[in-house]
Amino acid sequence: MATESFRDSWSPARYGRFAAERAAPFDDLLALVEPAPGARLLDVGCGPGELTVRAHRALGASETLGIDPSPAMLERAAELSEPGVRFEQGSAERLPAGPWDVVLSNAALHWVPEHEALLVRLAAALAPGGQLAFQVPANDHHPSHAAAREVAAGPEFRERLGGFTRESPVLPPERYAELLHRLGFARQRVRVEVYLHVLPSREDVVEWVRGSVLTAYEARLPADAWPAFLARYRERLFALVPDERPFPYTYRRVLAWGRLAGGAT
Repeated sequence: MATESFRDSWSPARYGRFAAERAAPFDDLLALVEPAPGARLLDVGCGPGELTVRAHRALGASETLGIDPSPAMLERAAELSEPGVRFEQGSAERLPAGPWDVVLSNAALHWVPEHEALLVRLAAALAPGGQLAFQVPANDHHPSHAAAREVAAGPEFRERLGGFTRESPVLPPERYAELLHRLGFARQRVRVEVYLHVLPSREDVVEWVRGSVLTAYEARLPADAWPAFLARYRERLFALVPDERPFPYTYRRVLAWGRLAGGAT
């Protein structure tokens, strides 16, 4: 979830509308993590918490902490009840004290700048032999993301956004492999997956990004300017993509896993 310090524009209901589609890459990421009975698990960017609970159970963790900067997401997570799992406000910039046996992050780190320094922090939070697993969207080339940048940079909204456009800090997958190696991860896997989400129409793409990348713009715009931005975004997106029903929405993601030296292999 977002870690930027603006008004909380996250909606658990909107984000959860595509829960099944968003869970698919999480399941692929979780499959990379080796069982860790009794482990201390940290989920960075836990969102509404359902996937945190799933990871806790799947890995056999004894203690799991989910952190997220969004009060709205944490309010939803607080409704969950699972022995050994708790949630608190936090972010990848200031990780809670470890060491942790597993640090997991699903679709959250693309909100955090400077990924080289970020991986150093995440590695430092691990115990010897600990595992790091993260999944980040790498879909900025898609019209659903490019259209938002175009609208934000246009004359109608550039000044109201203070010149802000959302640029992803996600690195090439090869760079993550190099960084994991240099940080002491004796074993690792880094891969790119393209997920095809068959949505009812292109209008559903608008709803998808309203629950993700467009939150960065909604958080910065005055409330009375947001409807106009959204309308302009829809107009620009529809000029870039065909009116297909159903609509094939492709989503590129990077999945990475590594295990530090010093523990069981």
